[in-house]
Amino acid sequence: MDLLKKKILEEGRVIGDGVLKVDGFLNHQIDVDLVYKMGESIYEHFKYKGVTKILTIEASGIGLACMAALFFKCKVLYAKKSATTNLGNSDLYTSHAYSFTHQTQNTVLISKKYLDKSENVLIIDDFLAHGEATNALIDLVNQAGAKLAGVSVAIEKGFQGGGDKIRESGIDLYSLAVIDKMNETDGVTFRKM
Repeated sequence: MDLLKKKILEEGRVIGDGVLKVDGFLNHQIDVDLVYKMGESIYEHFKYKGVTKILTIEASGIGLACMAALFFKCKVLYAKKSATTNLGNSDLYTSHAYSFTHQTQNTVLISKKYLDKSENVLIIDDFLAHGEATNALIDLVNQAGAKLAGVSVAIEKGFQGGGDKIRESGIDLYSLAVIDKMNETDGVTFRKM
C-alpha cells in the first residue's frame, strides 16, 4: 500500500537493524485517516472470504482491526496478554508468543464464549516479524475449531522470515508493506510486489 509506505519513509524511524518506530501514526498515536484506508485495503483483499470475526492481540493491532471491521461489519476480538478478574481463569483458550519488541514471553488468551467453530476469522496485527504473535493467534483459532480466512498485517519485516513461513503453510497473508531490509544508515527498503 503506497500510502503506508510513504508514511513509513516520511515519519518512521529505524533503530538498529530490527526496530522500526511508527508510533507517531500507527501504534501509539493513530493517524485515523491512514488507518481507515488501511482497513479498506484489507477489506478489498478479503471481502469474498466470508469473514465473520476479526482477531487481533492487544494493544497495537486493535485500531487497525476496528477500522477493518467497519468494512466487514463484524466484531473484533482481541487476545489479552494477561488474565483479568472480569475475564476469569476458566473457559479460556491460551497460547504463547514471544514479543520481539518487548523481549518477553507472553501467554495470550481469549474467552471461549467469544470464539467457536461457527466463526470465519481474519487475523489482523500491526507488525509481523518472526511470526510469534501471529502463530499464537492461529493456534487460538485452531483451538476453537474456527475457520481461518487469512492474516493481514500493516508492516511485515520480510527479512525476519515469519511471513514466508506463514505463506508456505498455505495461509493467505496480506501485508500492506513488506520491508526487505532496514538499518539506521540506509533506512527502509520495501519488497517489490
